[in-house]
Formats: sequence, C-alpha cells, structure tokens
Amino acid sequence: MFLSIHHISLPIEDPLLKFLIELIIILCIPLLLNKIKVPHLLGLIIAGAVIGPNGFGVLSRDSSVVVTGTTGLLYIMFLAGLEIDMADFKKNKWKSILFSLYTFTVPFVLGLVGGYYVLGFSFLTSVLFASLFSSHTLIVYPMVSGLGIAKNLSVNITVGGTMITDVLSLLVLAVVVGMSQGEVGAAFWLKLSISMIVFTLIVLLVFPIIARWFFKNVEDKISQYLFVIVMIYLAALLAELAGIESIIGAFFAGLALNRLIPHTSSLMNRVEFVGNAIFIPFFLISVGMLIDFSAFIQSWETLWVAAIMLIASIGGKYFAAMLTKKTFKLTNDEGQLIFGMSSASAAATLASVMVGYNIIIGENDAGEPIRLLNDHVLNGSILLILISCTVSSFVSMASAQKIAEADKDNKVSGNSEEKENILLALNHEETVEKIVNLGLIVKTSTNKDRVFAVNVINEAENESSVKNAEKILETAVKAASAADVKLNPITRHDNDTASGISNVIKEKEITDLIIGLQGEKGFSASFGYNLYNGYLQNKNINLMVYHAVQPVSTIKKYVVLIPENAEMDAGFFHSMLRIWNIGRNSGAKMNFYGKDKTMQILKRIVKKATIEASFDIISSWEEAQQTAFDLKEDDGLIIMMANKGMHSYFAKMQEVPNLLNSRVSNNNYMLIYPFSKIEKNTAEKRAVSSHDDFAEIGKIIRNIFK
Repeated sequence: MFLSIHHISLPIEDPLLKFLIELIIILCIPLLLNKIKVPHLLGLIIAGAVIGPNGFGVLSRDSSVVVTGTTGLLYIMFLAGLEIDMADFKKNKWKSILFSLYTFTVPFVLGLVGGYYVLGFSFLTSVLFASLFSSHTLIVYPMVSGLGIAKNLSVNITVGGTMITDVLSLLVLAVVVGMSQGEVGAAFWLKLSISMIVFTLIVLLVFPIIARWFFKNVEDKISQYLFVIVMIYLAALLAELAGIESIIGAFFAGLALNRLIPHTSSLMNRVEFVGNAIFIPFFLISVGMLIDFSAFIQSWETLWVAAIMLIASIGGKYFAAMLTKKTFKLTNDEGQLIFGMSSASAAATLASVMVGYNIIIGENDAGEPIRLLNDHVLNGSILLILISCTVSSFVSMASAQKIAEADKDNKVSGNSEEKENILLALNHEETVEKIVNLGLIVKTSTNKDRVFAVNVINEAENESSVKNAEKILETAVKAASAADVKLNPITRHDNDTASGISNVIKEKEITDLIIGLQGEKGFSASFGYNLYNGYLQNKNINLMVYHAVQPVSTIKKYVVLIPENAEMDAGFFHSMLRIWNIGRNSGAKMNFYGKDKTMQILKRIVKKATIEASFDIISSWEEAQQTAFDLKEDDGLIIMMANKGMHSYFAKMQEVPNLLNSRVSNNNYMLIYPFSKIEKNTAEKRAVSSHDDFAEIGKIIRNIFK
C-alpha cells in the first residue's frame, strides 16, 4: 500500500482517494474555522483553490467535481425557493420587485459605464459585462436559514428579488449571445417568450400536481427524497431547453414544491441535511478550483479589470441595499443583511462569464481568437467571486446573528415560564406517522424535546400488547427524529385508555393532547364514550381529535369553522394559534368561517403573523355545516368545538361527529376542543408562548383579554 501511495502522481486520479480528500476538507474546514469565527464556506472556497489545478494540483476539476458542484449550485437555488414563506412573499412581493430593480439597475449602470468608457469594450461586450454584476447567488442562505431568521422581512425581500435579478441578467445573456451571432429578430423574441411561458407553466402548475400524487401514493422515505432530486434536475433541464440557465429552473422547482414539503417535516430535514453536508460544500470547493492567483501577478490589466468589476458589483450592491433600507425603513442590521446576501457573485456570474468567454467573434492579426469576454474578464470574475463571497460571508453572518439575538430577546420577553408539552396518544399502528407529522406541524419552532407519545396497555391484556406498544412507540420516535425532534415515549399500564392518558397529562403537565381516529371507523361509539367521559374531563388541556386519509403536506386548503362567541373561551387563542401553525408550516390556505366579531379579531392577527387566509362571515351553524359538506379533494376541515353553556351552537355541535362520519369521511378533518378551566393570565401567557415566532400577536391578545 505504501509503495502504491509513493508512486501516486498529481493530479490524483484514483476516485476513492479523491473523494476521501474532499470529504476530509468538508469535515475539517468548518471545525477549524468555527473556532476563529470565520464562515466555513470561505474556507471551502480557499481549500478548493489550494488543492485545485491552479494551486498545488492535487485534484483536477474534472467531470466528477463539476457534476457534484453543479448539484450543489442547484441545491442552493432549490432551497431558496423551497424555504421561502409564500404568504410573506405574496405580502411583500412589491418590496421584492422594487429591491430587484434597485439591485439590478445600479450595478448594471456602473458596469456599463466602467466597461464602455473606462475599459473601452464594445457596446455589446459592455452590456454583457454589466450584467455580470446585476445578479447574485444566495451562497450564505443555508447559514442564514440555520440561525432561524429565514422568515425575516429582509431575507424574504432578498430571496424574492434574487429570482427576478437572476432571470433578468440571464435574459440579457441570452439576448447578447443572440445578437453576437446575428440571430436577434422577431422570431428570436417570439421563441424566447413562448419557451419561458411554457417552462413556467409546466414547473409551477404541472410539477405540484405530479408531486401531490406521488406523496399521497408513495410512503417510502428514500423514494420521496429521490423524487425531489429528480424534480430539481428535471426543472433545471427544462430551463435550459427554454433558453435560460438551469439555476432558474432549480429555484422554480423549489417554489413548485414549497407547499408540499412542510418546513417542519422529516423530508425537509433530509433535503437540507444532504445538501448542506455534501452537495453544497462540493460546489464551494469546485468554485475555489477556478481561482488562479498567478493570473493577477502576471498582468496589471487583469487587476485593473478586476478592480472595476469589484467597484461595480460590491459598490452597486451596497448602494442598492442601503436604498432598499431607506425605502422600507428597515433597521441597520436588516440593511446590512440585504447587502451581505446580495453581494455574493457566483452562479449566474460564472455562467455568464463562461458563455461569453466561449463565444468567438473574430480573430486578431496574430490569428488569435477574439472573445466576447476576454481572459482578463474571466480571471477578474474569479477574483470577484472570491472577494464577493468573502464579503458576503462576514457581513451576512455578523448582521444575521444580531437579528437572531434580537429576535431571541423579544421571544424571551414575551414568553411565560410555562412550557409547551404536547402528548400524542398512539394506539393504532396505521395512524402513528400521521399523528406524529401533525404534532410536528402544530408545535412551536423552539420545542425540540417536549413532545411525548403514550401507548396505554390495559392491565388485562397479554404480552403481545406490550410488544405492539414497543413497536408503535419505536416507529413514532424514528418519525420524529427524522425531523430533528426528540420524542419521549411512554408506556402506560392502566385499567382503561382514557384514565391512563389522563394520568400522563397530570404527570407531564401536558398542554396539548392529540388523538387519532382510525380511517374507516371514524367516530365510533366507544371513542365517543371515552371522549366525553374521559379526555374532555381534563379541563386545562387543548384537545385535538384528528382523522387523516392523506398526508398533511398534500392538503391544499383548510376550511376552519369557528362557533359564535368562541373568542370568549379561555383556550380560544391557544387553539387558534395551533391552527395558525398548521397554515404557516404546511403552506395550506386557511379559509375561516365565523361571526363578524370573531373574523375581525383574526384579521387583526393576520396583519402581524402572515398566513394565506380568507375570512368569511356566516349567519348560522347550518350554513357552516354546508360549507364543510362541500369539501373538494385535497381539502381539509378544522372545527373548533364549543364549550357547554358558552354558545348557542352547543346542542347542534354535539351532532358534528356523526355528520363527519357520514359526510366528510373521505377528507382529513380535525376537531379542536379548547381548554375551558384555566386562569386568564395563564391562558394569555400560553397563547403568547404558543406562537413564539410572532411576538407581536401577544400585544393583540393582551388588548383583547382586557
């Protein structure tokens, strides 16, 4: 073995050794740089330059590096589209559009002036040169998202603007390439417009239909993950066929699957984990391999071109970010974060440079090719990528950490000492994963270890029941751990199920209980008895009775029925914020139906905590029931149940379980029974802490309670 290593030549060709070296770099660089507070993505880029063909030549930038690096690039864009909050994006779309105009136009103008007047390029070359600085790559997005501020307004504006700026810059590339080859005319514009429209319709309309069918019919986790990868590459290929860059296709794929992969789901955890652990680091190493430091020593002209590029790109992005901050009255940290996230040039810039470099528009007197973008621009773009990624890393992380700390302080000041404890009652194997997934969606984002699962074993049952309980709880623990949540299993021996669960509620100070219904049985007579004579006797818990016929991620819309004067219940806001989490984490639209007074309260909340919602006023409970009976496929139903003596609807609502069995058995539905016996202050605190991502709701709730 030592002899074989002694005769190894550089660059290394052995695939096993190449992959090992890259994995060691990916493992060690973050561990080392985290100690000195340096963003690890910068270290991976530098490591790529050191071991690459322009460094010590340890590894070549061959097809294997290009393939994994390309996957990492597509992954970054896909995650940006996947994690964007669609409700916030729709709310802030005009802000994103205005930001994209700022961050596209300012660097473009600076680049056009620098290329045409300072560097003396032709007008066509100057236009393509200027477009290099208008786009940006969200290279720091995974790190910003990891700090828990992906829903911050500045992040939403930047991510939304990225899509527009990248599309515009790549359209400029397509037009310039066509003009350089003499192909621009009516036919060119018609073909480009039609192909882009067809691409957009296929990805945004057809992809969700295919994905919803797949997730409803295929439960295998590995197959689901591979399906996601196929969708990314398919969208990238369709984008190239449409005449635009593949990264736009990956971003659109993320938008298409956004509502079908809940942010708290195990599938989302797998997608992020594999991307951040393998593919994205490989992309950063592949970018570093392009850096040739010797080029800047050999030619002063390269340094001069690089200086112009840095001023146009980083200076233009900074001016655009500050203009955005002033326009929307953002904080200094938010303005710095916009600059940091938008200052990195990598994906679209690299694509445009390589295309322009490979286009030969003539020959000089010596017979050498005249390229649309020359060697100086190519080398200058590599320096731009290195410096811009460095600036982006330091500025983004510094400002993101300050924002995250400020958010944390706000949450702590608004939360009570009482903690959320969710209990999942698991008795049937076929309902385990569905109940766990619901628990992951309704819980708060900070709750990582206060979810419990119980299986009650009747004292009279045999040993097989004990083994069945162990199997059920083991399945639940695995399902929760896949989403990076610790689930605490509890096996309870008792005389009956209801009393066993009641005892666990008292011992663990449970705030929320989720019970699942078997698909075919629905509300059976025995379950109804346990419900009214057992579970509902616990007056200080929020009870959710859940019937699932399809994965929660495939629900398009929920119809939410709220009885008259529901807001007078002590547990109304606690229950309502669970519903809010379902809409926020699943991306489904929430259609609320209730009396005018209740709807006005909810409209005030939605202004602060955005979900995609509509509010309809109903005049009678019969009207509400008819709305429930008109559910379509992929619709879900949520009914907030009334407490006795509080509502005129109470008697009629006792008929709801039987009506659900006969009329809504083919849809997902949930009945929520708010807690009814609890001190007002505790109810207020519990409601505030239930929605820790939106501290402003606490102010609204406090005013209502007064």
